[in-house]
Amino acid sequence: MAVSKVAQRREAKIASIVEAAWGLARDRGIQVFSLRDLAREVGMRQPSLYAYFESKNDLYDAMFADGNRQLLRVLESVEVAAEPRQALKDCLGAFARFATEDAARNSLLFHRVIPGFAPSEASYALAVEALDHVVSHMHAAGVTDSGDIDCLVAMTGGLIEAQLSNDPGGDRWLRHLDRMTDVLVDNALLRSPR
Repeated sequence: MAVSKVAQRREAKIASIVEAAWGLARDRGIQVFSLRDLAREVGMRQPSLYAYFESKNDLYDAMFADGNRQLLRVLESVEVAAEPRQALKDCLGAFARFATEDAARNSLLFHRVIPGFAPSEASYALAVEALDHVVSHMHAAGVTDSGDIDCLVAMTGGLIEAQLSNDPGGDRWLRHLDRMTDVLVDNALLRSPR
């Protein structure tokens, strides 16, 4: 079914508002920018934003969905090795780079920093799809126990947070990702039933 020109223009306007919101979030912080600032940024009056988003949480939901779509594009485009463990490392590395390259996006996607905001079911489904993509590489590398998967996720998240907190723009913490992946995968395989 063809999308009408009006619907296409509306989607384009929503995309431009979300892009402007990301810019303000990067400049001022994900929690700090106001809808008044955003309206000014996109050349409209604040009440006009309500034609596109019912509330600031509705805007956050659109940003959450957009950020996870960005993540999915990264994960789907990364060239991974044929060998499953190296493919997992390639995937986790792409995820970690994505998570550290934009602190505002990281804050919205991977933390609960906005009081009262929870992503909608549709937006959250994109986050689950991204995690499933990573987990499929874990499974291929032989890591299938849910506790072992949780450990790999927590280890990756911990290195990302250490990187953002202590060496933004560097690699002090992320350079350990492959080594720590080996440690956890080796441990998972050692304990798995044969």
